[in-house]
Amino acid sequence: MDESQKNPPPYAIRSVDHALRLAAMLQLEGALTVSEAAQRLGVARSTAHRLLAMLVYRDFAVKDDQHVYRAGPVLELAAHSPSQTSRLRSAALPHLRHLVERVGESANLAVRTGDTTRFIASVESHRALRVSSREGMVFPAHRTTAGLLLLADLPDDELDELYAPDHYEGRPEERPDPRALRTDLARVRRNGFALNDGRSERGVVALGVGVREPDGTVAAGLSVSMPSVRYERHRLPELVNTLRAAARSVEASL
Repeated sequence: MDESQKNPPPYAIRSVDHALRLAAMLQLEGALTVSEAAQRLGVARSTAHRLLAMLVYRDFAVKDDQHVYRAGPVLELAAHSPSQTSRLRSAALPHLRHLVERVGESANLAVRTGDTTRFIASVESHRALRVSSREGMVFPAHRTTAGLLLLADLPDDELDELYAPDHYEGRPEERPDPRALRTDLARVRRNGFALNDGRSERGVVALGVGVREPDGTVAAGLSVSMPSVRYERHRLPELVNTLRAAARSVEASL
């Protein structure tokens, strides 16, 4: 087993998962009411209320006089470019939902911070067998679809600096092989999309394209994720075209 992959724990604790997802929503989306939290998680209002109360107790959330919950001190300290994240997320969410309806698979938007990628928006497929929400999760950039797209946009000198050996002192096993990474990134630039078959999680295939700022730089990676048993190679051109259309729609909304 590759320890650098992220796989769901064999005995997931649903209440913990709900609390963590709520924390990510508060940090990435902003204010939430109890009803909104319950609807997003698919739980009863009483359950959502208890979860939010615990987040308040641990300073992950605060509640105002109108009983609206917002990110608390802990999440505010850990926030990454909240204005940029909020702008990207707001522009992308409607198009992510439309993308899920079009392809029937989960859709994600992720940004890069150093050598990691963070999922800032995620919409799950409605299918029983699906890739679950990645919202708020952080992965090594070279192991994700979005990360490959964002790394491929970097000049060679920035890429060399990012993966310099001294940045991985004490953890050399986490540093990707530079030659293999350059080969991967050259393929992404040549194809104009990234395909990830089990790099970040076993049994999951993800396909993505870049979302560009007006100056042409790649601001985020837009992707769809599916169980590998459902991936059909002959659909690749169709999926890439659908993703590119979705990315252009997000760019127009920015």
